[in-house]
Amino acid sequence: MVSRGTASRRRLVATKSGAESRPVDDAVAAANGAVEGAPAVPEQRVRSRGTLRLAVDLVSLAAAAVLVDVFWSEGGFDRIVWPALFAAGVLYLSYLRRGYSRRTTLDSVDDIRSTVSVVGLAIGVVVTLQVLVEGSSTDVIDTVRLGAIAAATVAVGRVAADFWAFRARRHGHDLVPTLIVGAGQIGRRTARRLVEHPELGLQPVGFLDKEPLADVDETTGLPVLGASWDLDDVAERYGIGHVIVTFSTAPTDVLLRIVNSCERHGITVALVPRLFEKVTERLTIEHIGGLPLITSHPSDPRGWQFAIKYALDRVCAFLLLLVLSPILGACAIAVRISLGRPILFRQRRVGCDGREFEMLKFRSLKPNAAHLEEMLDLPDEDTAPGGTGSGGRVTRVGAFLRNTSLDELPQLLNVLKGEMSIVGPRPERPEFVELFEPRVYRYYDRHRVKAGITGWAQVNGLRGQTSLSDRVEWDNYYIENFSLWLDLKIVGKTIVTLPRHSKTCR
Repeated sequence: MVSRGTASRRRLVATKSGAESRPVDDAVAAANGAVEGAPAVPEQRVRSRGTLRLAVDLVSLAAAAVLVDVFWSEGGFDRIVWPALFAAGVLYLSYLRRGYSRRTTLDSVDDIRSTVSVVGLAIGVVVTLQVLVEGSSTDVIDTVRLGAIAAATVAVGRVAADFWAFRARRHGHDLVPTLIVGAGQIGRRTARRLVEHPELGLQPVGFLDKEPLADVDETTGLPVLGASWDLDDVAERYGIGHVIVTFSTAPTDVLLRIVNSCERHGITVALVPRLFEKVTERLTIEHIGGLPLITSHPSDPRGWQFAIKYALDRVCAFLLLLVLSPILGACAIAVRISLGRPILFRQRRVGCDGREFEMLKFRSLKPNAAHLEEMLDLPDEDTAPGGTGSGGRVTRVGAFLRNTSLDELPQLLNVLKGEMSIVGPRPERPEFVELFEPRVYRYYDRHRVKAGITGWAQVNGLRGQTSLSDRVEWDNYYIENFSLWLDLKIVGKTIVTLPRHSKTCR
């Protein structure tokens, strides 16, 4: 008996050399953006991207040197030895941190952080050498000024480069044709993520799998292009520049052969590890002979880091309530005039360890509509609850509060009381939690920490009626990779994205 995947492979192989194969291949190539005549060794595109980032850093460092020389240098900055050494240090440290390699994720916030640390380290090294060699305070002051200005110019240059790359990718430029090994659930999820987020710069072309899932074509819109032995032909035909190895029924030696073949052809390879749910950003790798032992270090929701986080939450909530008290007062008066009493809307939500609490918002619905919002139909399949579902029952004041997310400000009181956190998974209603817990993988793991006013899932576009499993995945990623820096990053992204995402943090 021949499996469906084997039959598909045989049909593919049988038509490759025939006249009928060209229209099919052309259609696949057109649908997935594969360009006819794409280079067989796509790493040239990777080098060009690294060259651009290097050029941006060189221009930024030169601009900083000119600014310091013209406006601040006390000694005329006649000699260029120290500025050149500083620039070389910045470039070398950036290279060591893979700053000039092609990146899938473009994150300007992390770029700024990396720039400050690299420039700071380069300043420290050069200043130390200046003191040891010359002992001249003038040159030291000039170098410190150069470092401060360079931190700003390099950061601006990198953010601009990220923005340009982001826009280019979103418009279909600078995309690397990508092949996914394994057409199972994880392979399909990977393909869907790449299709939904072209800013990652990876354009999925299709799958390699001897025994794919039967409905993979229908669910992803991408074809199964063959099995492992078709790799060389598929890579040449579609100009593959990147391969992602997910889960499949292929044995280990076959997967190793695929990786080795990609390396010979200059194709970059990424691997989705087993137990990927437990792989965090903090890893320790030790070797016993040739066997690597990978130890993951997830954050402990009961540890000292979260204790500090919750203490800072209350302090920040108290200060924000003081600073924002005029705005809170104006909102309260507007709600009182438009809707009367009560001013606040209270709704039962589920927080840390499954404990229920009353989440607060400014009222925005007409008196006979608040209970209707609670009675919305439960979402089907993988769609999370969200949005207002209130039709024309939102008042003008309520619409303004929702559009600006000012209706969420009373949740600072929940934070002050210790029921919520400023950053964390968004809390859900008890009836939805009861429905989702047995149905959605790792759903209840979200309740290891306090619920938040904003969260990692929300700043990554998972607001309102979006994929529930994706939201849960992002929330658990946040918990296991928690740091105060990540919280600051989420708060910053929330402020930036608020104008584009209204009425969705529900």
